[in-house]
Amino acid sequence: MDVTCEIIGEGVEELDLAPDATYGDLLEAVELSTHEASVLVDDSPVPADQPVEADSVRVLRLIKGG
Repeated sequence: MDVTCEIIGEGVEELDLAPDATYGDLLEAVELSTHEASVLVDDSPVPADQPVEADSVRVLRLIKGG
């Protein structure tokens, strides 16, 4: 499954996920955890354990290192 993932303020990645991937798996694919980022579909957060159904998502980092 191909998904366009915009990490807000950082860029866009094209991901190739397994057909049964969850939004938590999507975060792992962009090297983020559910503790440091949320996935948004149509500007609404989705649970990490929900299967990916959107072909375009936005990821909002909740924590930025420094």
